[in-house]
Amino acid sequence: MSENLIKKVERSFKNEFKLKPVIVFSPGRINLIGEHTDYNEGFVLPAAINKGIALAISKSESKTSTIIALDKNEIYEFETKTIKPLTDGGWRNYVLGVISELHKLGKTIAPFNAVFAGNIPDGAGLSSSAALENSFVYGLNELFNLGLSKQDMIFVSQKAEHNYADVKCGIMDQYASMFGIKKSALLLDCRTIASKSYRIDFKTYKLMLINTNVKHNLSESAYNERRTVCEKVSKQLGVKALRDVTKIDLDSIKDTITTEDYQKALYVIDENKRVKLCAKAIEAHDLETIGNLLFQSHNGLRNQYKVSCDELDFLVDMAKESNGVLGSRMMGGGFGGCTINLVKKNAYKKYKKQVFKSYTKQFGKKCSIYKVKLSQGTRMVKS
Repeated sequence: MSENLIKKVERSFKNEFKLKPVIVFSPGRINLIGEHTDYNEGFVLPAAINKGIALAISKSESKTSTIIALDKNEIYEFETKTIKPLTDGGWRNYVLGVISELHKLGKTIAPFNAVFAGNIPDGAGLSSSAALENSFVYGLNELFNLGLSKQDMIFVSQKAEHNYADVKCGIMDQYASMFGIKKSALLLDCRTIASKSYRIDFKTYKLMLINTNVKHNLSESAYNERRTVCEKVSKQLGVKALRDVTKIDLDSIKDTITTEDYQKALYVIDENKRVKLCAKAIEAHDLETIGNLLFQSHNGLRNQYKVSCDELDFLVDMAKESNGVLGSRMMGGGFGGCTINLVKKNAYKKYKKQVFKSYTKQFGKKCSIYKVKLSQGTRMVKS
């Protein structure tokens, strides 16, 4: 599927600019487990997937840069020397943010032309923004010989999101998209930014993503509010982040914080433990434990961290009742997006039909269902 996307982007670029471009493919990501732990300097278990953003890019002789967003049928022209965040800029702000962060590193970005398109479903929580940022920083690094390492590049992408999209994300999305390894998940320590890869054999199971196709509008404000709670509790305990806190530590201040804040902090502590247990289960080829941990994670996100919604809960509850599903949970920031499910191969088609029918009946709208494979990270593509 991604090969067709790459060809489409390359063809469009050559038709428009009559030049041979540098071509980059940057994948989206799933996160097996470890939600809202990344900005608490904790542990996550993400993987790059075989859906992403294809970018064709080359230097321009013009004084301005031109970017074509093929999927949106939008063209944006700008001068790289004078950029600032745009009001309701959408995808433009991610790209401008990358350029701005490169400027801060003392890098000169001359005018360039680019065409990009993606096959990451909108609003699915598969990190299309990180894939877009990574594709541009990787492409610009190649084009202008900026000499950045992959590690340098992911921080450029993350800061672009902080400063131009106003989302105070952790490093997981950019890291998984950049460093992904085929058929593997990465146990990432979000403090040291070091990871260990775990090759996964799903045996008689495969991954199913079910997109609720809803995005409740409080998601960004709720994300930032929860981050503030985590920082407040950490500060009160005199530590850098919740990653350093045990349940015993948290219980020592239980009477001085609200029940809601206590539960949110406890969720993060428990989720960090689940990530490590999941990595051990992968090593032991223990799929049943992985499935149980997914259900436990959703329970915490739903009842403690309170970032789920009716649509996500309906899908996870349905998975619990099915003999063909080993585990399920909401994935991403919450309030919509996808559930990730470990489904038996011989039950896959039947369950897919069943879910689609039940969801449509319950909510009067359709869910979307995708197969994904664990894939390689951001890379140059030979044309």
